[in-house]
Amino acid sequence: MIDFTRWPEDLARQYRARGHWIGRPLSAGVETQASRRPDAIALICGERHITYAALDRAATALAARLAGQGLRRGDTALVQLPNVAEFYMVFVALLKIGVAPVNALYSHKQSELSAYAAQIAPRLLVADRAHPVFTDDAISAGFPLVLMLNAAAGDHDLGDWLQGDALLPADAGPTPADEVAFFQLSGGSTGTPKLIPRTHDDYDYSIRESARICQVSEATRFLCALPAPHNFLLSSPGALGVFHAGGTVVMAASPDPRLCFDLIARHGVTMAALVPSAVGLWLQAAEMRGAPAPLDHLLVGGASFPEAMARQVPARLGCRLQQVFGMAEGLVNYTRLDDPDEVIFTTQGRPISADDEVKIVGEDGQPVAEGEAGQLATRGPYTFRGYYRAPEQNALAFDADGFYYSGDLVQRGAGGNLRVVGRVKDQINRGGEKIAAEEVEHLLMRPPEVLAAALVAMPDAALGEKSCAFIVARNPVRGIELRRHLMALGIADYKLPDRFRLIDELPLTAVGKPDKKLLRARMEHADA
Repeated sequence: MIDFTRWPEDLARQYRARGHWIGRPLSAGVETQASRRPDAIALICGERHITYAALDRAATALAARLAGQGLRRGDTALVQLPNVAEFYMVFVALLKIGVAPVNALYSHKQSELSAYAAQIAPRLLVADRAHPVFTDDAISAGFPLVLMLNAAAGDHDLGDWLQGDALLPADAGPTPADEVAFFQLSGGSTGTPKLIPRTHDDYDYSIRESARICQVSEATRFLCALPAPHNFLLSSPGALGVFHAGGTVVMAASPDPRLCFDLIARHGVTMAALVPSAVGLWLQAAEMRGAPAPLDHLLVGGASFPEAMARQVPARLGCRLQQVFGMAEGLVNYTRLDDPDEVIFTTQGRPISADDEVKIVGEDGQPVAEGEAGQLATRGPYTFRGYYRAPEQNALAFDADGFYYSGDLVQRGAGGNLRVVGRVKDQINRGGEKIAAEEVEHLLMRPPEVLAAALVAMPDAALGEKSCAFIVARNPVRGIELRRHLMALGIADYKLPDRFRLIDELPLTAVGKPDKKLLRARMEHADA
């Protein structure tokens, strides 16, 4: 099995005794619906209406063929697919035979994919031949088995492997519920992408509670318009919450309102999940096109949501608002649908579980007074206990009692509702996409003419934050040249700095680190 940091046994016993961990594999949501309601529609993807029976049959066919290739419990896979039904077919198939995937975002390129592969040594790659990274076999050549969507001649065609009726071998099956089911991607602030091991037990609990709190049912039609692998879109309540309840997931290639409003009307979408930057686009579109009927319920999370924008949602989009503040590492908070308007519009909600332990501490490590801002620390039945094979990072992220420090600055108000007011960690939240400043800085400093680099956030009305790279160079260098350099290294487009500024030297703090607070102040002064 995959080695990971487990919960202390006393807490594990407590979570089982209280019914949080029920020993159920993550594949059970689809499998249960396929047994009970085989003809109910699980997925709408383009013109395809895929029943629960068909979804489970495709996943089983793939799982059986992979098992026939020797994949077994404890193996790993790297998966990168767009927002299509095959993403869920592959995910469920891997769960069925105990192969733990990393689900890369479709925006990720060579740099990110190579880093994930280096960490987990996957035996399987599932990718899209239409993705620019896979126009040749430079990356895929190193994998023992490769399956391709939009396959070319000579490829193993993913579509073919999903066809037919098959039975799993007697010795194949999911990993035990307290073992690793898959790896989530961290939005953390260090240069190397960190992986979060999620077990069946902990993730299933988060899914079940999220579906209950968000009132997901068989009648729910959920629009998946953000990247499907995002924790928000997978489990909060996400597609897995919808499958658990027996509803329908409607796939969208992007949150573009021109596309999404038509899908909502055409397929009777009742629930959607967006980041604030996408909400802004929807609000603008609603002025011209009217509210996207019959949408009833909009979840907003992933980035800071201005109160002024939140208050516009019910009137202009014609739906209920539910704010979400969660993290791939675990803790998820929701405003409740029956909360007063002031709670819904001004906070990011409260934890889903009575066993979510939350403390808010100051710079001295001591709890702050109620209502004061401090750093969030948490532990609980679905908050992980350590990054995968990252002892140095774990030493920084956890205290001696197993509390995880997320880097978020929050205030706790009446009823335990949290308001996110900032971040401690050095990352930039660009429209819900987390950019680790150190990762980009390291890449910027590869050219010999660059002596130092610092990436800082700058406010942006549409995306919340954009990035500005301050560069100290031996010889004059243009921003466009550095941008091309980063593009050549194959990082995701959203990580490319929005602005470059040449400076003579980086200001430093007393301990010799770049003084980003001063850099931000200089930038704001210059823009004034």
